[in-house]
Amino acid sequence: MRFFILFILAVEGIYGRQGFGPTDQEWGFAQVREGAHIFWWLHYTTATTEPTERPLIIWLQGGPGGSSTSYGNFAELGPLDLDLNPRNTSWVHHANVLFVDNPVGTGFSYVEQNSQFTTTNAQIADDFVAFLQQFYAELPSFKQVPLYIFCESYGGKMTAQIALHLNQAIEAGKLDINFKGIGLGDSWISPVDSCITWAPYLYQLGVIDTQQYVKLDSQAQTLKALVDDGEWLEATQAWEALESKVTSYGFCIDFYNILTKCEDLYFRVRKPGVSDALKSYDEDTIMNEMVRPALNISQYWGTQSSEVFHYLETDFMKPVTDVVEQLLNETSIKVAVYNGQLDLIVDTVGTVNWVDRLRFKEAEEWQKNTRTIFLINNYYEGYLKKAGNLVFYWVLRAGHMVPSDNPNGMLYILQQVTDNFSV
Repeated sequence: MRFFILFILAVEGIYGRQGFGPTDQEWGFAQVREGAHIFWWLHYTTATTEPTERPLIIWLQGGPGGSSTSYGNFAELGPLDLDLNPRNTSWVHHANVLFVDNPVGTGFSYVEQNSQFTTTNAQIADDFVAFLQQFYAELPSFKQVPLYIFCESYGGKMTAQIALHLNQAIEAGKLDINFKGIGLGDSWISPVDSCITWAPYLYQLGVIDTQQYVKLDSQAQTLKALVDDGEWLEATQAWEALESKVTSYGFCIDFYNILTKCEDLYFRVRKPGVSDALKSYDEDTIMNEMVRPALNISQYWGTQSSEVFHYLETDFMKPVTDVVEQLLNETSIKVAVYNGQLDLIVDTVGTVNWVDRLRFKEAEEWQKNTRTIFLINNYYEGYLKKAGNLVFYWVLRAGHMVPSDNPNGMLYILQQVTDNFSV
């Protein structure tokens, strides 16, 4: 059964009818293990009356513990924005979009016992394959529809592993679906490559001075040594300390977009009544006070999200570049990597470094090839470079959240990877 969602929204005492957007929708929970439940929310495309004519795109948020059904949906690419207004650049105008709160414990997803949280990337991937088996059993019309998984941040680390396990499940006959490719956006694939490039990146931007650069770089090299020695919990703790030092030196430098203006919160405290420029609803209000009753969900959103990170602390700093290499060497899956030039937490320099070191069949071709620029509506939006099934996109005027920072550039990438529509 397909649903069109309408719900009653109360705003400042005024009641009005507000839709979730011009999409037919389905949602549900999948029990992937005993006591472990994944929530999913599908938006059928508005591009056609026959959704199976367009690809199915799964979106996975980062964190770990970030909710795809909330942030990815409302803040980045879903049919409605955080003001609950229609989004002109929504992906649903071109494809079917499936938001999944992954791993268990994220968003509306939940576990019944703490022992059921995931502690490794491999466990996350196994859960996701189990989820997809149930999803396709419920919606078999999508089995032959091209499937792509796009993601952001830690979602990229999960997506790489999921793609490998999913391909193995397909080859073993456990799933009969049309899995085509992945899009790794500003992804935590090689955490140490991001961290050791923060100091030079910030120094070149003028955010830190020479003395601060030396101290920050030294701290990053200590983190690298912990990674090299396989001291994973200590490496995660060193990452937290390094982030704290960056914040201290840069005052309010935004890890997700270095050009974001910083508000003097102390000034706001001293001057009560200063209006907040952000008029959007917060995620908690949307998900718990609006979405939850509209979708008739008993589970509260976000109650276990912080615990998701805690249980993955020893896995957090582990790289998955070897998994990306397996995908390129052993499968026919398209692997697209894209990065916003204004991102700090997963800066482009760090991403280029691990991509350039990949050991895959077309590595020599990759080193020889030159990148080209791409335009949309006569504006330059970024650069790209290809070799075999690997393509890298440098995205201009975008930070960590490419779909919201440069939606036209992101839609171009989406079209190129899915080979399905024109921008």
